[in-house]
Amino acid sequence: MGKIYERLMSDVRLQEGLKACINCGTCTAVCPAAEFYRYNPKNIVNIVQTQDDEEIIKLLKSDTIWYCGECMSCVTRCPRTNAPGQVIIALRTLSVELGYFVESEKGRQQYALAKVLCGNVLNYGYCVHPETFKYASHPEYGTVGKWIEDHLQDVYDRVGANYGKSGPGPLRKIARESLDDLQKIFDVTGGSARVEKIKDLSRKKAQEMGLSEEEYFNEVFNETHGEHLNQQNQ
Repeated sequence: MGKIYERLMSDVRLQEGLKACINCGTCTAVCPAAEFYRYNPKNIVNIVQTQDDEEIIKLLKSDTIWYCGECMSCVTRCPRTNAPGQVIIALRTLSVELGYFVESEKGRQQYALAKVLCGNVLNYGYCVHPETFKYASHPEYGTVGKWIEDHLQDVYDRVGANYGKSGPGPLRKIARESLDDLQKIFDVTGGSARVEKIKDLSRKKAQEMGLSEEEYFNEVFNETHGEHLNQQNQ
């Protein structure tokens, strides 16, 4: 048994999510991600069960562990109540802890999530917020989206939102006290440390790739270079 496997097994999500796999493949058959990506949750479970550190490290450095959408369809159908989705979460956590996530294209996208999504939660109290949802980063938003961005206050007033104001209603301004409580939750649960680690390792990877921090962010946010999809979906 290797040290990497031992660290993986210390995660309660893996302890609860991998009990007695019989290699039936039901998880793969029902997996939405496997329908589109070059992804097979059964194979991931098989690799973990080998207890082979070298093979597990390859997983930690791969795109594969980032394809799962965590819908947990696998749990509902597994005849032995295994949870490959939980195994994936444990693998992702260890990938970040060991800094391996920056070695794959999908893993590097953690930087965008840490910077934008976590930033939105801590700064505004929302996962997605108009102040940071910019047309330049979302051209699929279309020209109507660009117009909305240029007229945010007027648009939200027209639809009855309480955008940026106190009191009840959609997109209301979240009280500073509540935002401070969110920050405390992040701090106590280790979320803040994890976000900072992702940012720090991503900056180092940006330097390694010869990119500025802004160029690196745009790269991981907008570009897809690898062959991620199944042939039938390309």
